[in-house]
Amino acid sequence: MAAHAELKVVVIGAGPAGVRAAQTLVAAGLRPVVVDEGRRDGGQIYRRQPEGFKRSYATLYGTEAERAASLHRDFDALRSQIDYLPDTLVWNVGPKSVHLASGARYHELAFDALIVCSGATDRLMPVPGWHLAGAYSLGGAQVALKSQGCAIGARTVMMGTGPLLYLVAAQYVKAGATVSAVLDTSTLGQRMRALPDLLQVPATLRKGMALLRTLRRAGVPMHRGVMPLAIEGSPEHGVTAVRVKLANSREARVACDAVALGYHLRSETQIADLAGCAFHFDQAARQWLPEIDQDGRSSVAGVYLAGDGARVRGADAAERAGRLAALAALQDAGAGSSNGTLAEAARLRVELARFTRFAQGLRNAFPWPAHFAATLPDDTVVCRCEAITAGELRRVVRETGATEANRAKAFSRVGMGRCQGRFCAHAGAEVIAAEAHVPLEAVGRLRGQAPVKPLTMALSAGGNGIDEAQDGAALAAQTQPGACRTKEFSE
Repeated sequence: MAAHAELKVVVIGAGPAGVRAAQTLVAAGLRPVVVDEGRRDGGQIYRRQPEGFKRSYATLYGTEAERAASLHRDFDALRSQIDYLPDTLVWNVGPKSVHLASGARYHELAFDALIVCSGATDRLMPVPGWHLAGAYSLGGAQVALKSQGCAIGARTVMMGTGPLLYLVAAQYVKAGATVSAVLDTSTLGQRMRALPDLLQVPATLRKGMALLRTLRRAGVPMHRGVMPLAIEGSPEHGVTAVRVKLANSREARVACDAVALGYHLRSETQIADLAGCAFHFDQAARQWLPEIDQDGRSSVAGVYLAGDGARVRGADAAERAGRLAALAALQDAGAGSSNGTLAEAARLRVELARFTRFAQGLRNAFPWPAHFAATLPDDTVVCRCEAITAGELRRVVRETGATEANRAKAFSRVGMGRCQGRFCAHAGAEVIAAEAHVPLEAVGRLRGQAPVKPLTMALSAGGNGIDEAQDGAALAAQTQPGACRTKEFSE
């Protein structure tokens, strides 16, 4: 790497991991570049509301209000000491450079060290009718509330499992929206068995209990151990109801005009893939994850991975992982081997180990319902972008013998759409594994390809310097559409 004073570090993401990584680099005397796909810092969990909106932190973030405010204050203090590129997509990674798009301008930015804090997105299991208008992911419902000041519907059902299910439901209640029901596929028994691991971080466990109290006080019906049967509606009117089988085997129907779905989270690993990082299959999470050491070093020299984009362990863990990755980058550059730095890294590793065990507890308490894939009706849409059904995917497995993810993609188009498999890859792999009677690991994973997200055909080269990239980001910010047509919440 370059000498310390000349070290060029690019941080991808301005969520908890990215902000703490940048803060650590600045404290060491560097001026990193922070590339943020969002319009404002905070990431998904601490996403800022647009300028001019006046909702309080308590209303917007609930139990996470204090941490959100702290992260935002710290990032504001960094702004003059970093090069911040909001509204900028990293769409490819080359040897020692990242390819950026902001507005209609393209830039290439060189780096000596790259810290990828790409975060996570919803992990989704299809259900009949989830392709209807009014069906969103839990993360999408949260974005609508935080960034656009609106709910996804007048009567919303939250369905799936995991902490995000209850967090988004509580945030909707605090904002004045109507939550018709919270339908959780996990059971009380699963949570009780996971309690020893969850007690590793009692403060976070208490926050979860506070979310439940918020929902109970609001009178929101909550059901555990449900099995989703269908989202009802029509192409003309969108979502009208949700049907589930309750834990007592009785069917229930909840009228609604919107539903938010999610089964915990999946790491956003496309950038790590394009950077050439090695992956391994995590049996507990049933996901392919990039290989990292205890400090976030990937298999590629100079590339570091931190936060939920590497391991889903929550925002508190992401902050620590971001600091560790930055310290590792400094140490590898010969600029971070003081006794104080080494002691801080050791402390962060100990703290991160507790969050790792807590995350294992969450997986056990709110498990990914892999078995649902085998029972999906053939006419259930699996890939919403390409409208590929479970039946079509099963036919490809039977008739062509395509039991590997990329081969099945070639024959069926599953994962070829706008989301590049973000919404369908995990469930699609489960459908393939169930139909082929092979372990999920044998199905493999979809290979990452550039661009990781669609780019405008009008994209033109804008140089390779920070000034040009900042100009492009400013232009993109000026042309952002505003947006939500449903019920608005403002003060």
